[in-house]
Amino acid sequence: MTRRPRLAALATLAGLTTLTLGARRAAAAPQDRYADNGGVRIHYVVAGKGPLVVMIHGFPDYWATWKPLMAVLQAAGYRTAALDGRGYNLSDKPEGVEAYAMPNLVRDVAAVIAAEGATDAVVVGHDWGAAIAWQVAITRPDLVNRLVILSVPHPAGFGREMAGNAEQQENSQYARNFQTPGFEKNLIAEGLAGWVKDPAERAGYVEAFRRSSLAGMLNYYRANYPSGAGAAAPVVDREPPPVQAPVLVIHGMKDKALSAAGHAGTWDHVARDTTLLMIPDADHFVQHDAEALVNRTVLSWLADRR
Repeated sequence: MTRRPRLAALATLAGLTTLTLGARRAAAAPQDRYADNGGVRIHYVVAGKGPLVVMIHGFPDYWATWKPLMAVLQAAGYRTAALDGRGYNLSDKPEGVEAYAMPNLVRDVAAVIAAEGATDAVVVGHDWGAAIAWQVAITRPDLVNRLVILSVPHPAGFGREMAGNAEQQENSQYARNFQTPGFEKNLIAEGLAGWVKDPAERAGYVEAFRRSSLAGMLNYYRANYPSGAGAAAPVVDREPPPVQAPVLVIHGMKDKALSAAGHAGTWDHVARDTTLLMIPDADHFVQHDAEALVNRTVLSWLADRR
């Protein structure tokens, strides 16, 4: 690399760092909106102007998990739409396990993109949101122009680990418990929000979880998670078509629910460029455990592909 391009690259990174530090202060207040999927209303929160970024949370979480990243992306000229998954917070809470089957969750994301008047989007997901994001990219490639995954391996990688990795099978016992009928009686909003470190944010989580359907939260597991050791998830095609969008994967290596080994070979299932970031000191909620690094990485990765 010549000196001039190298200096330009360093200046760009410095600008991204400055933007990250000032983003929350500059961000405008988000707005509440709703999308309709066959009569099920999906609440989402939008902010900013520019290319659309749709953000999908996991368990136990809600749209506010994306506040820091939303602020950074809004300041960089993106429009962010962070949704409440069905069953959560202000979204509808349909009854029955089948209402939470993956095709319905994929259509929820499609409904948000359509409600924003867009034909495609950058799709970002964590935990169940990442599982949904993978499936949107696989089954509706027309909707995804870039894919950002936090924590959850590609379905083929996760299926491989569930079938042959004893540690992953053991670490998935919590999900087996969630599949037990009536297990939601063991859950309370305050307990579900226990992972949130910021007391002010935790209060918002407790309020959101009190509005949520505990059965609906667990129905994600009942409808879509492997039901026994060595079993493949019912939503996973054994040989899904390759993802057609560039992919960024970020994983906290202290994650006790999902093995980092599941990400090995991700590039074999992606037709475009694949970027993996493994963070040694981050746990499952990597977007909070390594907030600055995650935000900076997503921002710079998108900037390189804008």
